[in-house]
Amino acid sequence: MKKDIHPKDYRFVVFQDISNGYTFLSRSTAQTKDTIEYEGKEYPLIKLEISHTSHPFFTGKMKLVDTAGRVDKFKNRYKKHYQSKNL
Repeated sequence: MKKDIHPKDYRFVVFQDISNGYTFLSRSTAQTKDTIEYEGKEYPLIKLEISHTSHPFFTGKMKLVDTAGRVDKFKNRYKKHYQSKNL
């Protein structure tokens, strides 16, 4: 392996799906100020809006998860084109 090609701050981080509370441990260079205790140790915490436990493709449930209003923004932006195609 080549030396010094990986970032120096590559560390264990806990990712948490905020829609259902699912957490998992992985490695990442993502920066955060939040921390969480996971399996008796304290790790940096990265909050996710969606993960494989809440994504409709993986769960088989076709529910729309839109916490930031992205779908509404898209529909408003392309309203004329969207309506003309649905007539």
